[in-house]
Amino acid sequence: MKLIDSYVYLDRLKELIYSLLEQRDLIKEEGKELFPLRISTPLVNYGFVSMLKGGVIMDVTNERQAEIAEDAGAVGVMVLDKLPYDVRKAGGVARTADASIIKRVMDSITIPVSAKCRIAHEWEARILEELGVDLIDESEVLTPADESAHIDKWKFRTPFVNGARNLPEALRRIEEGAAMIRTKGEPGTGNVAEAVKHIKLVNRDISILRGYAQAGDFEAILSYSRQNQVNYELALLTAKLGRLPVVNFAAGGIATPADAALMMWLGADGIFVGSGIFKSADPENRARAIVIATTHWDDPEAVAEAQSMVSERGALEGIDLKQLRPEELMQVRGV
Repeated sequence: MKLIDSYVYLDRLKELIYSLLEQRDLIKEEGKELFPLRISTPLVNYGFVSMLKGGVIMDVTNERQAEIAEDAGAVGVMVLDKLPYDVRKAGGVARTADASIIKRVMDSITIPVSAKCRIAHEWEARILEELGVDLIDESEVLTPADESAHIDKWKFRTPFVNGARNLPEALRRIEEGAAMIRTKGEPGTGNVAEAVKHIKLVNRDISILRGYAQAGDFEAILSYSRQNQVNYELALLTAKLGRLPVVNFAAGGIATPADAALMMWLGADGIFVGSGIFKSADPENRARAIVIATTHWDDPEAVAEAQSMVSERGALEGIDLKQLRPEELMQVRGV
């Protein structure tokens, strides 16, 4: 697809999303039941998250930040009690956001609203589904409810996104029902290094599986699935597709337009960013600039223009990952 065609395609998708949201608001105003739209299927869930491709989902903690995200052109927001940077500073137990805050954010904007639940905390997820969020993030940013298990996501109507550091982790989450993968970085650090490492690990294994498939070596794919404790059919599908069978957004440490363009260049379908925007000195400008850089990542002139909209002096102060103690790392939760 040519660059100009991709822009037209994204514009049409954006128009479709806004048209559907306008219809939803109209139905609400008329007091009609929204039940038919709430009956989702895996196909609907995968279709919904695919419509977010090429966009930015921003972590927010209140209506004002959500409005900034929408005005900047984000395709969605992720509500949480504290931004990852503040979760790291506050310590203690981090749980899902207040229901009242989630509702206020849902009422304040028209783009899709997601929210985070703790890993394996089925009832936080059920509450989020009941509140009507568009996407649930079973997130390592919050304190895990179970160190050795994840939610069976097939039992839910609402699509889930899960984090992964490599291809086996991603395929295990997809087998559990995740409709989107979020390649992990180290959240709240302003340091994109871990996000880069992990998307490269995913790409490396996909390339290996792709090579096996092209050579007709299905025994090697079977061996890979057994060694990494992943479903053979999913490994085979990934090998044939040459990519993950679901949408993959990058996250963790993205703080500048250049970071966003880098992650898209490495193969991400979109990005998550939060602390990098709302812990900066220039959130409105930075939000717009990161959206531009994500959408036009393969146009150096556009990315340079986006980068010129912000100053390094206003960026989130980064954290040297080598200074973090092992127990302070969030990316290792929920493997």
